[in-house]
Formats: sequence, structure tokens, C-alpha cells
Amino acid sequence: MSTTDFSLNVQARDLQGKGASRRLRHTNLVPGVIYGGTAAAQSISIRLNELVKALESEAFYSHVLTLNVDGKSEQVILKALQRHPAKNTPMHADFYRIDATHDITVRVPLHFTNQDTAVGVKQQGGQLSITVSDVEVRTLPTNLPEFIEVDLSAAVLDQVLHLSDIKLPKGVKLTQLSHGADSHDLPIASIHLPKGQKADEAEAAAE
Repeated sequence: MSTTDFSLNVQARDLQGKGASRRLRHTNLVPGVIYGGTAAAQSISIRLNELVKALESEAFYSHVLTLNVDGKSEQVILKALQRHPAKNTPMHADFYRIDATHDITVRVPLHFTNQDTAVGVKQQGGQLSITVSDVEVRTLPTNLPEFIEVDLSAAVLDQVLHLSDIKLPKGVKLTQLSHGADSHDLPIASIHLPKGQKADEAEAAAE
């Protein structure tokens, strides 16, 4: 469970549409929407500088957030974020209301530790390749982790780690594996010799 707290002050807005959103952005406000649960969808605006600062933290993307809407608090998660294609600044944000008693589905980053000291890298001369940087999990909001750690210290040469090798926090499940481990247990990282070194060893063996 995360110990970081994120709270943003936002304003309710009545005007919608591309024109209204464009005018908001010209005043350094980002349009957004809060939806989900039993309440109606609520259009909001967020100060650009506050949102940009919050987005600098990786935890913001996989965390239960508090939005203060004109004095009323809403518990949400960030569901979608639209950025400017050239400037990369946020242009629109979608927030989904949560209920502490119901599971939520969120993408959570993977943190690979001991990459340089892994047996297959340090002792056997292999090269680490990471193919998955985040995973989709399903859990109660109170169990939502900011990230999931994957310890590579014991990984050896030619080993391929899969989703099923991840040690999950209590109460957290991988949605991918719920569809069946046989066909959905995707590789997340592997250690192999560099291509040039493989070719040299193959040539030496042939000689």
C-alpha cells in the first residue's frame, strides 16, 4: 500500500466542448472529468502548474488521489491523460471515482532491482533485457501499491522471467494471468549473451 498522499484543488465547470476547453487552456487551466460510481459525471478544470508538478511523481499514475471540487472531496484514480503531441503538456485528464469496498483495475510500474549484480550479468557476462515496464493489477484501493518490485539478484544467464514470477503484494492480482496463465504468462525480462559474443562463441565451437 502506498504512503504517498496526493491532493489537488479543482473547480467544477459547466461549459463543455472544444471551444470551452481551448479557452481554459489559454488561462493555464486543464479541462478534465470525474466519472464512475453512482454520481453523474462532473466536468472540472485543474491548474496547469499543479497538475504538471503532480505528474512528475511516478506514484501519481498508480495512486488513490483526492480531488477537492469546490470544497467537496472525491477519491479517484487517474484513468486517462491526454498530452499535447509536440509540447507534451497535459491537455485533458479523466479521473475515475473509487469505492473502498470494490476492486479497481490500475496499471502499476515494475521496479527491477539488482540489475547490475544479477548472477547472469555480473558473473556470467550476460545482458539484461526488460520487455515490460508496468502491469495491470486488480485490487482494493487500500491495497494498491505505488510500484511492484522485481528482484533480479538470482537471475542467471538465459533465464526468462515471466509475469507468474512476480511476487505480488497481499490482495493484488495480475489481470493478465486471470485470463489463463498458459497463454497470457508474458515474459517481462531476460538475460542473454550479447549477439556479437554469441556469434563468436558459436564460431569457436564450430572450429
